[in-house]
Amino acid sequence: MVRLILYILGNAFALWVTQALVPGITFRGSIVTLIIAGAIWGLFNLIVRPIAMILSIPLLILTLGLFYFILNGILLWLVSLLIPGYAVGGIVAGILGALVLTLVTWVLGALFGK
Repeated sequence: MVRLILYILGNAFALWVTQALVPGITFRGSIVTLIIAGAIWGLFNLIVRPIAMILSIPLLILTLGLFYFILNGILLWLVSLLIPGYAVGGIVAGILGALVLTLVTWVLGALFGK
């Protein structure tokens, strides 16, 4: 249970860092909204991302894996539609935001373990 809470808080922190660093991604809301956003992002990573990865295997092979970044940007944009106050202003902002999210969660995982 503690691990799940830390995962959600890590996602919330990563989403906050993303909106602070990437132009085109904005967040207007409270810390509670951000924590809920972290939970929604975690659910998306658990459920939607594997399905999207399987469906996009031909494009991933064709682009030698570069489509993965576009797919992550699209998923970040989709999540922003579910979170009030969190907005992704286009595909470029989504791709850059997904890169920042990946880097921040990778660093958090390296610092605090999986």
